[in-house]
Amino acid sequence: QLQASGGGLVQAGGSLRLSCAASGRTFSLYRMGWFRQAPGKEREFVAAVTWNGGNTNYADSVKARFTISRDMAKNTMYLQMDSLKPEDTAFYYCAAKTFGSRSYGVASKDEYDCWGQGTQVTVSS
Repeated sequence: QLQASGGGLVQAGGSLRLSCAASGRTFSLYRMGWFRQAPGKEREFVAAVTWNGGNTNYADSVKARFTISRDMAKNTMYLQMDSLKPEDTAFYYCAAKTFGSRSYGVASKDEYDCWGQGTQVTVSS
């Protein structure tokens, strides 16, 4: 199970840190990621991190502004979001891929077989 938290309302240029706590079969985690969905738009990839190696991937729209990380001792993934823009406003979901599940590519929604409930991020101009 995944539990996301940390969303809120912030002014443009501000920062927020999202957290996603994993519970249950955490030993089977291969990769965790963040996606976001704005009203009327498709859910889009934001960032991902491999659980054991810590390798990261980012969408071009957030590179150099967002930083994904994980704390293996706490079974928690983070997304530090800096220099936020109004276009970052969306519902942010965390997701996990487990070992042995089929691969579709790091930025594909189908890559992930477990999803959290999401948290709202609103950036005002």
